[in-house]
Amino acid sequence: MSLVYAGVLSHAPGITGRAHLVDNIEARDAFYASLERQRKEIESTGAEALIVVAAEHFANFFMDNMPAYCMGIGDEHSGPIEDSDWLKIEKTKFNGAPDLAMRLVKGMMRTIDLAYSEEWQCDHGIMIPLNFLTPNYDLPIIPCNINCQGPPLTPLNRVWEFGEALRSACDEQPEKIAIVGTGGISHWPATPDSGKINEAWDRRFLKQLMNQDKAKLISYDDEEVYAEAGQGGFEIRTLIAAAAAAGGKGDLQFYSAELPIFAVGCTVARFEVSR
Repeated sequence: MSLVYAGVLSHAPGITGRAHLVDNIEARDAFYASLERQRKEIESTGAEALIVVAAEHFANFFMDNMPAYCMGIGDEHSGPIEDSDWLKIEKTKFNGAPDLAMRLVKGMMRTIDLAYSEEWQCDHGIMIPLNFLTPNYDLPIIPCNINCQGPPLTPLNRVWEFGEALRSACDEQPEKIAIVGTGGISHWPATPDSGKINEAWDRRFLKQLMNQDKAKLISYDDEEVYAEAGQGGFEIRTLIAAAAAAGGKGDLQFYSAELPIFAVGCTVARFEVSR
């Protein structure tokens, strides 16, 4: 059955860790409701595995070993690597999908250089999506990382090719597979500007993403992104990869810049999976 769902959502530690400090309760609850809708949409497809394309934050890789792309092929994964009291997510272990993941790796390696790992410690970039999309951890998870942290960063045209390679590999499989790309749009984590959100930049990018405007999406310059969207803006790579994998137009189901305590523009969207 191959790919049955493709979407994107934001991740940031404050989404769970600072939920109790939110002033705009209405916006928070609307965001959470959109994430619950996304959970139900994934569930309704009968997905047998969930691929989470994320940007990891030096949990598994550092500057001495920073692959452009890596997929987790282990029997199980664990997280969060961060302090549970801080993130408000309990540490747990959950099932991977090793046989499927290895088949995907082999398929993707025909066109993309892809690392893989049997040991994966998930940080908030994956654990926050899982907290909302599979709260009982009853769906096998395949974590996948795009380097958005350590330069040189993968060029965006290569990110698009990565998404296409992932889709092609998914289409070769008998399992029903869901994909979510998760990152921030504009945000400045761990800086004095934390909590700043460039809403105009976010909305322009999201419009291009929903319209599958490949030419514009792969034309972003990292220096421009850094200036307009912060170092967290480099995580647009995960969202672009999900769009490329889907192939169809997107439906922006939620966006809000009214939750600065979460320190990110809060986004939920779904793509049509082209056939």
